[in-house]
Amino acid sequence: MTWTVTQEPYDSPVAAALWRAYYTEVSDRWYLRHEGRRTDPAELEREIAAETGADLAPPRGALLVARYGGDPAGTAGVRLLDAATAELTRVFVAEPMRGRGGAPLLVRAAEDAARALGATEMVLDTRSDLVEARALYRRLGYAETEPHSSGPYAEHWFRKPLIPLASAPARRAGAPGPSRTAHR
Repeated sequence: MTWTVTQEPYDSPVAAALWRAYYTEVSDRWYLRHEGRRTDPAELEREIAAETGADLAPPRGALLVARYGGDPAGTAGVRLLDAATAELTRVFVAEPMRGRGGAPLLVRAAEDAARALGATEMVLDTRSDLVEARALYRRLGYAETEPHSSGPYAEHWFRKPLIPLASAPARRAGAPGPSRTAHR
């Protein structure tokens, strides 16, 4: 099977379905950890409606959708915070597709998108309970750093310099590159 990653409008039906899955999972994990319950459906709908994703649209952002064998499987978002700094957000791979290399491919594609927007550095924040995400970011060269944001769910902050593609070392054979396609 093949992974592909393409830019998609933030308000597309595919993006909406993947975001619903993302928000449901991360919200349920938070509420189970802190309150011993799942997310109230009405509360989830309010949160989804409040987060339109418009900041992930050109010219200052990008929403990437990963497909595995043609089926929508994950997302990653990039938004410019300033001329040199992009933020990585909404990295998600649907549960049945995990463990097949989609998350690293999405993050690398997001780094390429950030470079295309002119960024020389990527930052992100995440929660303590998202241990898989924190491990992924460390594996991909992100260093945990001092806080750069103050969101209510930000508990860990990461930063990575983005080497321009022209000066980046050649990728190993078979590794996902700028084409944003990989076979797994």
